[in-house]
Amino acid sequence: MECGRCGSPLERPGDYCLVCRTENCDAVVVEFGTERATLTMLDGDSVVGEFAVTTVAEGGEEERPVQLRNFAGRVADEIRRKRPETVFAAGDRDTLRETRAQVHYPFYRVDGEDPVESALSGRGERSLEVVETPPREKIGGSHSTLIGGRRGRRAIGVIAEHPHVKKIVPGPIDAGGSGSRTGLRAKVTRAGDNGNVRLLLRSGSSVQENRVVTTAMDRETGERVREDLNQALVEAELQSA
Repeated sequence: MECGRCGSPLERPGDYCLVCRTENCDAVVVEFGTERATLTMLDGDSVVGEFAVTTVAEGGEEERPVQLRNFAGRVADEIRRKRPETVFAAGDRDTLRETRAQVHYPFYRVDGEDPVESALSGRGERSLEVVETPPREKIGGSHSTLIGGRRGRRAIGVIAEHPHVKKIVPGPIDAGGSGSRTGLRAKVTRAGDNGNVRLLLRSGSSVQENRVVTTAMDRETGERVREDLNQALVEAELQSA
């Protein structure tokens, strides 16, 4: 493939051109498997190329975290070569989550049956403002205590990492519910008319409702953010699928 601007040869499809400093794709779709990740590069509504990253599982289960981290690192390197505006992702949750942790581009989950088609059809719907504020700085309000200990803090962190979340305001803790032996459960509720949502944390008999301010402008776009947030909680094993 050649650069669309200066014609310089590119090593791989969609690579950023280091000669004329030009992007040759504006989005990357990644379909993750446990041993193969397929990257499809998009420029507008056109597919400009495809590239696969593979791995071979070696050793026992104790080697799995290292292999996963290295595999995700190679996928992350390929994404960085493109310098896209957006990454769409589907497939194996562990690899997706590890790759997302290693890059700093907005990630959106798409349908795994045909992730490229889902990304193409949904691109216009995803044009919401991206918040660059660090996750820690998004958390504020008069209530600083979170229920659920480490898992509660992890749930808040997952929500704060989302590019369309502006602010999280922890609410008071209601300890008057019925007891439960299950661990912490997290769920994002239906969006309001202004596009904002609420994160419900339940742990034992305690319930906490946390307000989540998003960049969505109405209920419809807020619902798309809600779906993304709940899927992120599923991938973080804080909510059942």
